[in-house]
Amino acid sequence: MSRILADLPDDDIKWLDQRAAEQGKSRASVLREAVASFKAQSDRSGSRDWIKRGAGYWKDRDDIGDGVEYQRAIREDRTPYEDL
Repeated sequence: MSRILADLPDDDIKWLDQRAAEQGKSRASVLREAVASFKAQSDRSGSRDWIKRGAGYWKDRDDIGDGVEYQRAIREDRTPYEDL
């Protein structure tokens, strides 16, 4: 395990010490857990697996209709761009 030196505002140090005392842990332990949690959250949010999992969910639904047809229908009353 490597050691690091980080500058933190005094208010953050006070908060960190308070959290550590509440949990009965060291400041370093709380920091390690925070970094691990942040890392896990960042890994999930950066992943695009949800796109693959969700692709095609509605492909067999007959009650929805075609999205392009819907867009054209709601825009029928608009002035064409060329006429502006």
